[in-house]
Amino acid sequence: MNHLVEISRNLIETCLGIKEKEEVVIVTDEEKRPLAEALYQAAQKLGAETVLMQMKEREKSGQEPPFAIAEAMKQADVAICITKHSLTHTKARKVAAAHGTRVATMPGITEDMFTDGAIAADYTEVKKLTETVTEILTRGKQVRIEKDGHVLQFSIENRYGVPSTGMYLEAGQSGNLPSGEAYIAPVEGSANGQIIVDGSIAGIGMVDEPHLLTVKDGRLVEVTGPVAAKLLATLGDQDGRQLAEFGIGTNHKARIIGIVLEDEKAFGTIHLAFGSNITFGGTIEAGVHIDLIVNKPDVFIDDVKILEKGSFIFSRATCS
Repeated sequence: MNHLVEISRNLIETCLGIKEKEEVVIVTDEEKRPLAEALYQAAQKLGAETVLMQMKEREKSGQEPPFAIAEAMKQADVAICITKHSLTHTKARKVAAAHGTRVATMPGITEDMFTDGAIAADYTEVKKLTETVTEILTRGKQVRIEKDGHVLQFSIENRYGVPSTGMYLEAGQSGNLPSGEAYIAPVEGSANGQIIVDGSIAGIGMVDEPHLLTVKDGRLVEVTGPVAAKLLATLGDQDGRQLAEFGIGTNHKARIIGIVLEDEKAFGTIHLAFGSNITFGGTIEAGVHIDLIVNKPDVFIDDVKILEKGSFIFSRATCS
């Protein structure tokens, strides 16, 4: 535990800038409480006024926490959400950030992830790359993803890219820890085509074989593969099947380990999510948000290739 406390202290001091006398709320559930206690002790060592709040485990990512926890997050200087399922795309996170809380969400994080992988990255470099990719997304109008002979296209026109840099030092900044991604909400109803998912799926883990997803007018209409039924059941048959997010991993240290918190940050991957996106520029409020990881795709924005088999290609056209 002492080792985890020291790692936690370095992490929250560097990435959240927690200072003496700041009010810190740590939100957890039964499964993640041992790691939450390490964070609690670390914040205490930094002299923060720290509260640990445990809630009943959420049923799926994107489900709101209890009202009392949402209120506590809103009133704190810093909120750290270390839970099995993600609170990232919830109103509670969005409202807390709007009130000036610095929010870090750590869904599904494990002890191994505390000591290796994405968390060990140079976050100065992660921040630089993430902000560059975010600018490209914000300027873009149309995305085309190609992989293994399948193509998925959608609009991002008039949408703003979101940087998740891993450094949340200013009031109202929020994102994942560990981090390293730039993402955006596709225009609802604009997506058409097919995509191969061969990395992992949030709440399910690494996939043993590729899954083929078919999207029509922004809605997931068919999935083929061993966990297709489980994915569709989790998303439900309403707005949970709407394409909600397109993201690009920017962390060289991140690994594909079957936990989406790290998987979606991996350099060389993109991810798509279905469900809610109202918290980052979209209009969908579905009570669920499920990310799916794609390895080494080709990605074009406005017909300019920015990723070739997962590797960045930055030209003057994309960076100027």
